[in-house]
Amino acid sequence: MNANAASGGVRITGLTHDGRGVARGPGKALFVPGALPGETVSLGRRYRHRRYDEAELAQILTPAPERVAPECPHFGVCGGCRLQHMAPQAQREAKERQLAETLERIGRVRPGEWWPTLEGPDYGYRRCARFGVRFVEKKGRLLVGFRETNGRYVTDARVCPAMVAVGVDLPAQLAALIDDLTARRSIPQVEFAAGDNDAALVFRVLEPLESTDAERLISFGRRHGFAVWVQTGGPDSLRLLYGSPLLAYALPEFDVTLHCLPTDFMQINAAVNRQLVAVAVERMRLDGTQRVLELFSGIGNFSLALARKAREVVAVEGNAKLVRRAVANARANGMANVRHHQADLSKPGEAADWQTGPCDAVLLDPPRSGARELLPLLIRLAPARIFYVSCHPATLARDAAALVEAGWRLRGAGTADMFPQTAHVEALALFERG
Repeated sequence: MNANAASGGVRITGLTHDGRGVARGPGKALFVPGALPGETVSLGRRYRHRRYDEAELAQILTPAPERVAPECPHFGVCGGCRLQHMAPQAQREAKERQLAETLERIGRVRPGEWWPTLEGPDYGYRRCARFGVRFVEKKGRLLVGFRETNGRYVTDARVCPAMVAVGVDLPAQLAALIDDLTARRSIPQVEFAAGDNDAALVFRVLEPLESTDAERLISFGRRHGFAVWVQTGGPDSLRLLYGSPLLAYALPEFDVTLHCLPTDFMQINAAVNRQLVAVAVERMRLDGTQRVLELFSGIGNFSLALARKAREVVAVEGNAKLVRRAVANARANGMANVRHHQADLSKPGEAADWQTGPCDAVLLDPPRSGARELLPLLIRLAPARIFYVSCHPATLARDAAALVEAGWRLRGAGTADMFPQTAHVEALALFERG
């Protein structure tokens, strides 16, 4: 295939896992960022590799029906959202196809049923973000934003429509604030997190702040309603300058409120998270008699909801600070039937208390690496149901193959649109024994 298929343009036939258009040529694929399936496009500069080629999108000759105008003025430069040119429903359908293809290709499995995608707002959903900060000498000013698409530079951003309301204008506001600090060259990153009615900023600082800089940060927090933290080193160096130390968000269906630090992990999309928790509890078919094991339990996002429906929940997490937060959350919500344990789940031991006793159901919410190391334990415990929440379909498919081979069946699967406008796929699956 030449650059533009004899001047007739190149036909885009698919979408990669990271949102690039795919065209097929002799012997290898061609990836075209910004192109959508069904479009005919002309190409700009081409980059050749041994197994595939890449090309810049020069012109859209025949647009796809799914193409829409992006809402963000930084789309195409900022690497935060790569699918804003694709209608939201088409994005969700593409993610469903990706999950189905991955389960079949890697796991050789198909679910007994496909569940509807869990959906929330298409914009204004993002309650956590990590902004890069850089002073650019050539521009004579400071930039705040996500990394550019190529990953090398910080986007010169002014707004972010994906953010919850209080964070939409943060890139411009933070750039003006930090540019006025003595330590403007010593702040490489700002982390943002929001609860239901509160929000916080964490400034990573490479050297101790002067008192005047600290006063400016406090004034900004007071004026805009943010708690303000600074972090000069590792996690233990986190220090509160102003505001409440903890954020809070609720799971109203289960009469649960969780508290966390702005640096703790929480799901980025509040609306979809509420649905995800509810679906997990419903699909596990709890009736108050089961003993449930939750692995990678964090601050208790699933544990406390499960505890409303189960006889007992055993929650296991590797991060000691998150375990302490989960214990405090269980106590604050009056949960006496949750048992918390700290354990390195990448190296599960043989004799830990949490690995003994009956296990009726398991909830897994592992990192991208999946739960391979835990499969021997699950096979030994033989729970009737395993509900698996995955942020990486490939490792879910790998683990699904092992579970099916060991005697479970993939009862159902689906996606949760946790990250609209991005190519990220959040998947959920239910395995039943027998």
